[in-house]
Amino acid sequence: MSETEFPLIQFMREAFDPVSELARIRAEKAVYPLTIPGGSTVWLVTRYQDVRAVLGDAERFSNDFGNVIGMGTQQEDPGGLGFRDPPEHTRLRKLLTPEFTVRRLRRLEPRIEAIVQSRLDAMEKAGPPVDFVKEFALPIPSLVVCELLGVPYEEQANFERLAKDRFDFSAGPEASLAAVNESMAYLTDLVARERRDPGDGLLGQLLREHGDELGDRELASLADGLLTGGHDTSTSMLGLGTLWLLRNPEYFAKVRDEDEAVPGLVEELLRYMTPVQVAFPRFAREDLELAGQPIKKGEMVLCSLIGANRDPALRGEGDPEMDCVAMARDMPPHMTFGHGIHHCVGAPLARMELRIAFPALVRRFPTLRLDVPWEEVAFRKLSIVYGLESLPVAW
Repeated sequence: MSETEFPLIQFMREAFDPVSELARIRAEKAVYPLTIPGGSTVWLVTRYQDVRAVLGDAERFSNDFGNVIGMGTQQEDPGGLGFRDPPEHTRLRKLLTPEFTVRRLRRLEPRIEAIVQSRLDAMEKAGPPVDFVKEFALPIPSLVVCELLGVPYEEQANFERLAKDRFDFSAGPEASLAAVNESMAYLTDLVARERRDPGDGLLGQLLREHGDELGDRELASLADGLLTGGHDTSTSMLGLGTLWLLRNPEYFAKVRDEDEAVPGLVEELLRYMTPVQVAFPRFAREDLELAGQPIKKGEMVLCSLIGANRDPALRGEGDPEMDCVAMARDMPPHMTFGHGIHHCVGAPLARMELRIAFPALVRRFPTLRLDVPWEEVAFRKLSIVYGLESLPVAW
């Protein structure tokens, strides 16, 4: 296969694993050239140390959305943290970070537990069998993040659709861009309503404390980043993690019976699944060299998070292969939540959701099982956020 034949290889999987071609690329070349429509070169980085170096270097690599516009896209600037450089990124993140400390998030823990129990009740009422994605994995992250932000309950179902559609490439890029623009229009209206009558959620809190510093559009873009980032990724982890537990009954039993095993297994599943397959694109601020490869100013660098997390170079002495799950690995922090100044601000919330949801699920339904043959499980295709389209289960 030539260098120009697989520009989408970084978005492809075979069940839980990246396609074998990604491993070949990682072994062959530290920085791999891909040619995208229009003839531009994009550099794909797949090795852990190189991915960490790029994500941690905000001086030589830019996240600014203006670089994307310069490549000819018609997409409206989504705002948020992911497409911002310092000092603007620093200012905005400073406003959000206090709301995502473990101490602050503990006040949400009882609400998350209640949300999980309500969805388990709904599952029990609806089945068996049920579509696990529809009844459990999809609603929980949306309800949690909407609870965090203060999104009215009656408006959450429509935003769930928008959050999912923006990362789904199967309907074409136009559908994804339309979902981005529609969600931003909704959130801008929500912020305007919150400004008139601030609620108890994060939007209301930010408006009370920093309302003079934040415009409606700017705050809407921050909310959009939190909702889409926290919704689709957690949905994917709940679905993929549950499917993996159903395929590995010894770990299913550990989650059911051993509270102390849950945090370590959640962390390893985060590494193994890596639902966000590729980090936000970086652009070279200057002519530079990365792992021996010259890169010109303005060229795009894509960091494969799943490639980095499966890098065989991370294996500690006695560790099994990186393409399997093994608790208590001797390795540096995984790249699932990114690295550097753009490390996911909502990572503590995501971990909390998973640590609550998995044990509650397997304890409520200790005989949970797949209701279709393994070969018929519907995984997403060509999506930035990898996951399941559906997961029929019974008990």
